[in-house]
Amino acid sequence: MPVDVLLAEDNPGDVRLMREVMFDINSDVRLHVASDGVEAVAFLKREGIHAHAPRPSLIFLDLHLPKMDGRDVITRIKADENLRMIPIVVLTVSQGQLDIIKVYELRASCYVCKPAALKDLESLLRSINDFWLTKAKLPKQAQPT
Repeated sequence: MPVDVLLAEDNPGDVRLMREVMFDINSDVRLHVASDGVEAVAFLKREGIHAHAPRPSLIFLDLHLPKMDGRDVITRIKADENLRMIPIVVLTVSQGQLDIIKVYELRASCYVCKPAALKDLESLLRSINDFWLTKAKLPKQAQPT
């Protein structure tokens, strides 16, 4: 059964790696990409070209996005009663305590630092897949018409 995941990431190299690794880990994952924060919100709210976008089961969110940073994206998601229950995995290079604290204050589900090595990224994504997409029970929500 397909699982829709939104990846909000502006680095094309990171997007390519995520696609490849996630496909190897779980071929049922349909990874949708938003290259900036504005596009991520439009995808989630089904606006413009994203009018028929699926509701993702999980969101991977980089903090440092153009147009609207990840913190603002989290704020918008959590303010929307139709979106607030979607788990948000912040996946970023920042290890700053202020970033970590702010993300949890905004109610993101977890904060994970992007590993530099490919094998470490694969291990991390396997863990995330195993927990969020295999073991965790996520709420089902009807797609609005």
